[in-house]
Amino acid sequence: MKTSAEFRLARVDGQCLAWHLKRNCSITPVQLAMLYGSLCAVSLSIGLFFWWQGAWFVFGFAGLELLAVGTAFLVYARHAADRETVSLDGGTLIVEREAGGRVERMEFGCAWGVSIAPSARRGGLIEIAGQGKRVDVGRHVRPEARPALVREMTVALRAASGTAPGR
Repeated sequence: MKTSAEFRLARVDGQCLAWHLKRNCSITPVQLAMLYGSLCAVSLSIGLFFWWQGAWFVFGFAGLELLAVGTAFLVYARHAADRETVSLDGGTLIVEREAGGRVERMEFGCAWGVSIAPSARRGGLIEIAGQGKRVDVGRHVRPEARPALVREMTVALRAASGTAPGR
């Protein structure tokens, strides 16, 4: 197996190469929950103050506001941990995709003709195909970085399957 210096985008761990493709997340779900809790405390305090002053409708609008913001935060947090992992371990290429908490896993035997190429169908994603299976990856990679990722994965796949680069 090649050294980590030869693979710019992959992590090398012994005989295993792994490409971890994940969303660029500016705030974690835990930080988001803390932010939402503090927002609830402030909004409900203001709402309670006005309710105590006789303007009860302010408290109702504060509740609606928190419900709407909470829904938006929940949708964001559900997909904040989305990721794709492509790993090459021995003669097996493993693709794991997590979206919204649901994990899909596909395995390809390198000796059985796996191809990695830019996909023409789904907005320029990377298509991995072989043994009658097909999966698109690269949703969390900038489009201009995808060709370099395809080249690196192809070189690693050829090295693992023992085929010459010209084949």
